[in-house]
Amino acid sequence: MKKAVVLLSGGVDSSTVLAIAASEGREIYALSFDYLQRHRVELEYARMTARAMKTRRHLIISFDLREIGGSALTSDIEVPKRIGEGRPSPPDEIPVTYVPARNTIFLSFGLAWAEVLGAEEIYIGANAIDYSGYPDCRPEYLRAFENMANLGTKASVQGSIKFSIKAPLISMKKSDIIRKGSELGVDYSFAWSCYDPQPRDKSFVPCGRCDSCRIRAKGFAEAGVRDPLAEDIYPDVA
Repeated sequence: MKKAVVLLSGGVDSSTVLAIAASEGREIYALSFDYLQRHRVELEYARMTARAMKTRRHLIISFDLREIGGSALTSDIEVPKRIGEGRPSPPDEIPVTYVPARNTIFLSFGLAWAEVLGAEEIYIGANAIDYSGYPDCRPEYLRAFENMANLGTKASVQGSIKFSIKAPLISMKKSDIIRKGSELGVDYSFAWSCYDPQPRDKSFVPCGRCDSCRIRAKGFAEAGVRDPLAEDIYPDVA
């Protein structure tokens, strides 16, 4: 059984990618990150997903990106919310929820762990169709990182491993991702999407109005699948 490192944020896309990797017969090593993000509640969902899918190991690495800031997810910058119709951010503008170099940082940790494990494949839930417009979610970026991985690691230079960055969702609409995950038995009640969690009782609920909430709601609606987190949470967002 091949080993694979799967980057697991706790969201819809990464949970689906984990299920795809498992369906392909991979031994799963899930990797999540606590970088003091605004939506750290996603880590609880990542833990639930990792347990439900019986990963070989789930590792959570902690570091502080708030020291760097530069994003609504790692500073006090307000998360944009929809006002009227359309997206919170113009479609040709990279939104303030972009975290500087985040996927490069995450993939670098994934690469380091993969080299130690002897895992050739690193799976990531990057998507370039229904997404927020982040530059580190594009196919050309992932190809460049894969090339770097095979130039800058001992295992690859010595010929024992050729690393591959796997992004099976890269060209899929959110609705198709949800359909695929549903076919594979993903429990989306274990998947968090919201960038700006709102307190309710002793827990948190999605805001229902940020970019990520709206992309999620649109995806479930188009897929014809009930969102298990939707009741009383996403009013009028389809």
